Amino acid sequence: MWQKKRNEVKGKSYYYSTINRLQKEKKIDEVFLSRINQLTLEELIAVKLETAARFINHKLYGFPIWKSLHLVCREAVLMFALSSTRSINDAASFLGISQSEIKENIKKYKINLDKDS
Repeated sequence: MWQKKRNEVKGKSYYYSTINRLQKEKKIDEVFLSRINQLTLEELIAVKLETAARFINHKLYGFPIWKSLHLVCREAVLMFALSSTRSINDAASFLGISQSEIKENIKKYKINLDKDS
């Protein structure tokens, strides 16, 4: 009985997982996940910015990091909400926004919820 009920609530975001997508693209593996699990979110962001800066001679001048930060964080939290809930409606509830707002943000950040992607 409970399995039938559980299967009924599979929404569009049920199969969405950033980790699964990145593993399919061969960008990450279990060892990598284990290593980043040991870092704080702040350390992870700092490492990502530092590695990005290495390729351009440590100069991110002209790129509005401070002003863009809220957009980056919103996209990351949206991706987390979609991957940790069963449906778009659950993700909207989790984030405390309306269904129309979450659908607008999914389009804005071009998040693909297809099962095969």
